Amino acid sequence: MKINYINLFFVLTLLFFVEKIKAQGLEVMPCTETKTINTNHPKANELKALMQELVKQSIPGVVMSIEDKNGVWENAEGYAKLEDLTPLQPCHLQYLGSIPKLYMATVIMKLWEEGKIDLNAPISQYLPMKMSKQVPNSEKITVKMLLNHTSGINEYNDVSAYICQLLQEPKRIFQPEEYLQYIGKKPDFEAGSRYSYRNINYVLLSLIADQLTGNHADYMRKTIFKPLGMSNTFYRIEQGNTYDKRLVNTYWDRYSNNILENSSVLLNTNTASMAGDDGVVCTPADAILFLKGLIQGKIVSEKTLAMMQEWVSDRKGNKRYGLGFAYMEMAGMKAIGHSGGGLGTGCQLYYLPEKKVFIFTAINLGTVTETPIFKEAEKTIEKIYQVLVK
Repeated sequence: MKINYINLFFVLTLLFFVEKIKAQGLEVMPCTETKTINTNHPKANELKALMQELVKQSIPGVVMSIEDKNGVWENAEGYAKLEDLTPLQPCHLQYLGSIPKLYMATVIMKLWEEGKIDLNAPISQYLPMKMSKQVPNSEKITVKMLLNHTSGINEYNDVSAYICQLLQEPKRIFQPEEYLQYIGKKPDFEAGSRYSYRNINYVLLSLIADQLTGNHADYMRKTIFKPLGMSNTFYRIEQGNTYDKRLVNTYWDRYSNNILENSSVLLNTNTASMAGDDGVVCTPADAILFLKGLIQGKIVSEKTLAMMQEWVSDRKGNKRYGLGFAYMEMAGMKAIGHSGGGLGTGCQLYYLPEKKVFIFTAINLGTVTETPIFKEAEKTIEKIYQVLVK
């Protein structure tokens, strides 16, 4: 047998780093592939090589799913768990970070279509009084302002008391209404006056949706997941549940010194606490199913979809956000969807209208803390964008 010395050297290097990784995490096993990868896709070789380059740059694992005129192509490189070198596969479940904001917005827009909510009504009309009183300017903030991040409510993630409690009690599950205690008694800016991305906006949307549906997670499963056949998507995940050992382990470079630590327990608990602004794990194929279904009018009407793309701009005049949709330019080309990041994840779910391409990518390395590893990897990610748009 011919030995590939480059791959052997890489594995030995990984094993060296594994010795420095704190022995923790969740059990994960190889899973059964659910579909055949389209090896004949014209971009397969270029994308596969760039994904392998990311792993060589110390990204633990990377997965990608695309759907375009040439069909579906999926691939995974690297590891679902570094400690035992479990290979990452497209059938493993990925943490979506903030991408579920688009799922939450879709729930609200469906409720609007059903006549159960007025987007221009103040949120005080829908929240219980005990919650409404905790939100400054709740009588001036509309549902639409939550959707497009123009509410002016302070971000709970920026409050040191919350961060300290999160880190001191890594296994504690927060309830959505608990985050209201961290937003302060004064708004950051006047409601509707400008754009500023805030996770708390979507926590509040989940609380409103609960008031209207009884359980917004059940409503999401019934009206979105089930009709689209999203059988590998889980929202409001159960703490410690590995979903038949398919949930990837995650890592972070806590001290920005190129030494990876397993962040799986912390991220899993944090994700189990999230509602509206986070909280979903799924396969890449299911992420594509959701965005494709939304774009193709299988969830909401064409009129509603157009409303969701009424963009607000930042202070520099750049389009930033609609009603759940984020706007970005991917290698100079318009892309709509959402991205997500966390203590052990970084992912993107986008549609390129000009090319009619659906894209999902995910890595199991944290992107919310600065790390030289990800900084170097961003150059390769940009090369991936270039391939996708050509």
